[in-house]
Amino acid sequence: MMRNTATHSGVRMEVPFFRPKISEEEIAEVVDSLRSGWLTTGPKVRQFEQEFAKAIRTARCVAANSCTAALHLALEALGLRPGQGVLVPTMTFAATAEVVQYLGGIPILVDCDPCTTNMSIQDAARKLDQLKSAKFNKLVSQRVEVVGIVPVHVGGLMMDINAIKQLASEHGLWIVEDAAHAFPAAWRSSPDAPWQRCGGDTATVSCFSFYANKTITTGEGGMAATHDEEVANHMRMMSLHGLSHDAWGRYSGTGTWDYKIMAAGFKYNLTDIAAGLGIHQLARAEQMRHNRERIATRYLEMLGDLEAIELPPTNRNRIHAWHLFPIKLRLERLRISRDDFVSKLRQSGVGFSVHWRPLHLHPYYQETFGWRPDNFPVATAVWERLVSLPIFPDMNDLELEYVVDTVRSLCAEHAR
Repeated sequence: MMRNTATHSGVRMEVPFFRPKISEEEIAEVVDSLRSGWLTTGPKVRQFEQEFAKAIRTARCVAANSCTAALHLALEALGLRPGQGVLVPTMTFAATAEVVQYLGGIPILVDCDPCTTNMSIQDAARKLDQLKSAKFNKLVSQRVEVVGIVPVHVGGLMMDINAIKQLASEHGLWIVEDAAHAFPAAWRSSPDAPWQRCGGDTATVSCFSFYANKTITTGEGGMAATHDEEVANHMRMMSLHGLSHDAWGRYSGTGTWDYKIMAAGFKYNLTDIAAGLGIHQLARAEQMRHNRERIATRYLEMLGDLEAIELPPTNRNRIHAWHLFPIKLRLERLRISRDDFVSKLRQSGVGFSVHWRPLHLHPYYQETFGWRPDNFPVATAVWERLVSLPIFPDMNDLELEYVVDTVRSLCAEHAR
């Protein structure tokens, strides 16, 4: 909860980076699960899967206990083998690349677009060409067969799906969409084209996150969406120890006690308690997206004249989920670094985050794969300017104005 220590004008407040919005209906649904005696995967999970599939206009959904789990299930179902490569943006969270390594694959990191910070399709194509011609770092060489691509829609602004699909088609790649930020987002190729929901038909498999600060939440949770029945069935089996489908109903009145182990699977299933939250969050998803959009629009209006910051882009051919509101500091106009800037935000009571330190700047990826900052000049430079400001569905006007006033004051105080 926000703690207001006094009236707004010039007086310190506490504005969190995020605050979840949980309704009485959601609380009642969780209580219903507790009273039902069915606490793990059961009827509420199935309902959540079906309603989510309908919401994004896809054929099949498989719930998981995180987006990381959903990504892992997707890559395993598509047959990623040890030594094979997968194109992954360097500007992403750890999970996007680590799931490739769970299966012995090699993440081929790709630079970002300087405006959106989404994966650069041009650099992806360049990395594929480099792999064909010469060894360009310690372990990634021309011997690597690249089989897939994992795009990330940073902050909820979708990439050009046609461009991703064209690159994938030219190189025979499958697409697993890291859509952790991108529900409920959509894209179209032109103003005359129909809208396509993220996950509807935008990838071989699309994976969503319902972590506590996402656009809808189950506390912890994820979802894999696909039109491919065989892939969906395989992911469902592997999400619960590789057991036969008979195992899913063995504790219900119509199920069988017997089951068969079909493969060495994982423990990735979602619980009915979590799904109970998700069902009602899903019903309010568009309302909460509109609330986020309203806040983002006000940020754009109230910060638009500041020369010291670059605001996030918008696109009339995108429905933005506004999971994040990332700004970029124009450091040449400030006498302060990004790190000092966010430190002063914290001192003022304003929550923030930085999305993200690119993977190639983490010790593990430098030491394991030999990636260097100059392999990714855009991400290397951009990340030093990034700050994500608070945005959440029930952020009130007082909180919003306080964040804006704080940012404006810092830019004025430290202007060159």
